Amino acid sequence: MSIINFLILNNITMKSIFLKTILIINLFFIYNCKAQTTNDYINFYNDVVPKLNTIVPIKTQFYGQSFSSFYNELQNKNINIVLISYDVKDDTRNELYVLKLYFGNMNMWNIASDNSSFWFPSVDITFENEIPSQIKDMVRQYQGQWNPTFLQFFSSMKIEKIEFISINGYNSSDRAVK
Repeated sequence: MSIINFLILNNITMKSIFLKTILIINLFFIYNCKAQTTNDYINFYNDVVPKLNTIVPIKTQFYGQSFSSFYNELQNKNINIVLISYDVKDDTRNELYVLKLYFGNMNMWNIASDNSSFWFPSVDITFENEIPSQIKDMVRQYQGQWNPTFLQFFSSMKIEKIEFISINGYNSSDRAVK
């Protein structure tokens, strides 16, 4: 074998080893990123849910009160609303009475969705009166991201009921609403 053929063959082998090494490193990195995001979700859940659980025993004190009083309690516990949506009170009617509060961003939501055993904590607030229909346009405009405009919009609405959802453990089989 000539020296040139040897060098060419050796060069191809080195490139092949190099590419395989890069591939293995990338796969390892991707696996670690996935594990990190799962850990991020678990840390998020374990930070938010104990704080929410401190409000469960006193939730009835907010019934008949304005949303701003409940919001202040969330703030006092360092619980930040990140996303919102709305819902009907009764499946047979179209009137919107329920404000859904979420405390994690879409990345956390996606991680919980990707892992079928994970739960995403939320709070449903049912108001005494119907939520004005402009909420639909507002949620669309702000892409459901909580902001001071929503706080102002809901601040004086009176709370009828509060339900804490998926706060029994990030992978618990207990689906009981508190």
